[in-house]
Amino acid sequence: MKLRQFSRTPWAVSEIGFGAWAIGGAWGDVSETDAKNAVHQALDAGMTFIDTADVYGDGRSEKIIRDVLKERSGMRPMVATKAGRRLPAQVVEGYTRENLESWIDRSLTNLGVETLDLVQLHCPPTEVYYRPDVFGILDDLTAKGKIRYYGVSVEKVEEGLKALEFPGVVSVQIIYNIFRQRPADLFFREAKAKNVATIIRVPLSSGMLTGKMSAKSQFAADDHRAFNRHGEAFDMGETFSGVPYEVGLEAVELLRPLVPGGATMAQFALRWILMQDAVTVTIPGAKNKTQAEDNAAASVLAPLSADVMAEIRKIYEAKVKPHVHQRW
Repeated sequence: MKLRQFSRTPWAVSEIGFGAWAIGGAWGDVSETDAKNAVHQALDAGMTFIDTADVYGDGRSEKIIRDVLKERSGMRPMVATKAGRRLPAQVVEGYTRENLESWIDRSLTNLGVETLDLVQLHCPPTEVYYRPDVFGILDDLTAKGKIRYYGVSVEKVEEGLKALEFPGVVSVQIIYNIFRQRPADLFFREAKAKNVATIIRVPLSSGMLTGKMSAKSQFAADDHRAFNRHGEAFDMGETFSGVPYEVGLEAVELLRPLVPGGATMAQFALRWILMQDAVTVTIPGAKNKTQAEDNAAASVLAPLSADVMAEIRKIYEAKVKPHVHQRW
């Protein structure tokens, strides 16, 4: 597994990490055994970065990670969590010192540690990025020893660019995949110039870019791919990257002939992300051991050719861009 330097921290992390939303909830049923096996396999395959959040399964994801790490010896991975989505409504007034510290204390307990490696504001309202006092609270909690570093998870490129202005921000988590290419226009260049790590989420477009879905695919009622297609529960860009389902299926069929022999479409999609040197780590989810193993193998896939990269861009421009590019 290849490593990439994580901003100004001492860590160099695996370029493919483990996204732990699916083992928490909102992706259909995942047994605790499957969840733990997925994390174990990811670590066995060389992943040294895990991304979770306090609201994934109301703490279930954090607790599973805690239990797995207790079972293992050797070097501990960097574990990033998030805070902010426990608010009943996303309003800037909710980002108080009392709330932030209580959320962080809860994650400390769930993860069984004295200090959190990385805390990310979890897609807060845009106005938060114009409130230096919120970031000042995070500075204070760092000085207090409750967190080592902090960053943000954003919905929009503009929020990511604004976050780069805060000197304490060491990372920005953002959606970037074959169906969401806008961060490469400006954001990556600015993040790289400021030595801010980029954490890439939704790399497989909620599974669409695995190539395993069809018009007949069914999703459980508690799977966000069933209940959030139009943003009913949270930002619709988190579900299939905001691309209409039928459009995504059409684009996948155009991409399929470009996948190199011996690789899965998921590995191909992850390798496309890793072609961008401003990317620090991408965090595909895995609900079982096999998926985690498949994701890790993308790190050794050969670089994509210039011709293939150009064809991917053409498909994006023709099919997907009108639906997403200016929205996020």
